[in-house]
Amino acid sequence: MTKISKSGLGNVTPVVPSKPSSAPDPTSQLDINISVTDLYTIGIGPSSSHTVGPMRAAKRFVDRLQTEKLMATTNRMLIELYGSLALTGHGHASDIAILLGLSGARPSEIDPEEVKPLVDKIRSSGKIHLNGQHEIPFHENQSLLFLKDQLLPEHSNGMRFRAYDMDGEELLCRDYFSVGGGYVVSHNEGDRAETPGHNIQLPYPFSSARELLDMGNASGLSIAEMMVANESSWRDKEETVAFLDDVNDAMINCIRRGCDAEGILPGGLKVKRRAHKLYRDLMDNPERASRDPLTVLDWVNLYALAVNEENAAGGRVVTAPTNGAAGVIPAVLKYYQRFCPGVTKEGTRNFLLTAAAIGAIYKKRASISAAEMGCQGEVGVACSMAAGALTAVLGGTNEQVENAAEIGMEHNLGLTCDPIGGLVQIPCIERNTMGAMKAINACRLALSGDGTHVVSLDEVIETMRQTGVDMLSKYKETSQGGLAVNVVEC
Repeated sequence: MTKISKSGLGNVTPVVPSKPSSAPDPTSQLDINISVTDLYTIGIGPSSSHTVGPMRAAKRFVDRLQTEKLMATTNRMLIELYGSLALTGHGHASDIAILLGLSGARPSEIDPEEVKPLVDKIRSSGKIHLNGQHEIPFHENQSLLFLKDQLLPEHSNGMRFRAYDMDGEELLCRDYFSVGGGYVVSHNEGDRAETPGHNIQLPYPFSSARELLDMGNASGLSIAEMMVANESSWRDKEETVAFLDDVNDAMINCIRRGCDAEGILPGGLKVKRRAHKLYRDLMDNPERASRDPLTVLDWVNLYALAVNEENAAGGRVVTAPTNGAAGVIPAVLKYYQRFCPGVTKEGTRNFLLTAAAIGAIYKKRASISAAEMGCQGEVGVACSMAAGALTAVLGGTNEQVENAAEIGMEHNLGLTCDPIGGLVQIPCIERNTMGAMKAINACRLALSGDGTHVVSLDEVIETMRQTGVDMLSKYKETSQGGLAVNVVEC
């Protein structure tokens, strides 16, 4: 049970769990095989844990109603959001995401242009079609509750879904937890991974960097090669290659859209998009690179800004590993593709595979949820993933890759998540540019050495986890501390 004295949320009331205390922790992922498809999800902004996760949970709940043949008798829904989801859910569009999920939408399939018309129709009519089929009354002030002073004990991003019949009898109740990157777990259903068959036997199973390095030394394989072998346990190699190519295309297209878009970001902070102007400045003055050797950094800044402005606007992005940190990996990947020698399609795939391996270790041994770890668990992890991935495709050894990933996180330790107004805008957008810069520098530092170093990646991940546990909850995606309370909202 969560102790109020350590919550940092004020007068938080822990909610009694709806499962036996002896049941396994549904958020524990140390024993789960994590696929590359779990680390990268093509969805919509602004948040993976607060938008993509709730949409998936809502869709999963109505699917469960259908599976158990309860849909036809469902007459009312009650959804309760707890902890960080309740505190920043409106700014992170959790309410919109749940309406979409109940309607049958999936994050990877919904067209961002279709979101507003569908949500407006639900709100104006006071009715919703579950999975697009069964109509029931739905009034948000009665059916979707943001319980800001309560917390489910398993995780700060908790949701409880209930369905009732005409007589008010409860038909089904499920708890879901959005644990980062759009990843949803539930102790009721036992399905703790988005990729089916998470408990299969992998040829190179790992839950630590040390295990990964040892297997690499024994097999002579790179981290990317071991990942390919593991992914082949789920699907044919050609399918994995196609998936990686789709992820790359989605990332690059997101950069392009962000460079083209102008205007003010939604939400009330009146944050002006900056990527378009920076893009035009760079394109109109190509000679500046000959005068200023740091112009390449302007391009990296541009890539990160473009992605995260698209994310803040609710556009299509790739969780990498989260939406709040979605700009770091695309920015460093585009830097590799445009400014580094010897670029190939295979290099791009190896970049994404290596980054996913590093992200999987964080997911297993700590968390990629800002509601648990602060922003060190999002931008910090993305920086670590990108640093290791860039090192790999620039010819680094497995040891140098691990070193770069460690450097990337070591200098993000303690990074808080304190979004102003509960929006994924300030400081989130600029923070991605800084994460990308640190990743490139971490790579260069690692490549200048031979891979030997004092602090291991596993040790820095454990340090991040302990720091996240010790961090006051007001600094963990609640908008109750830091910049969120010290900057006057305009």
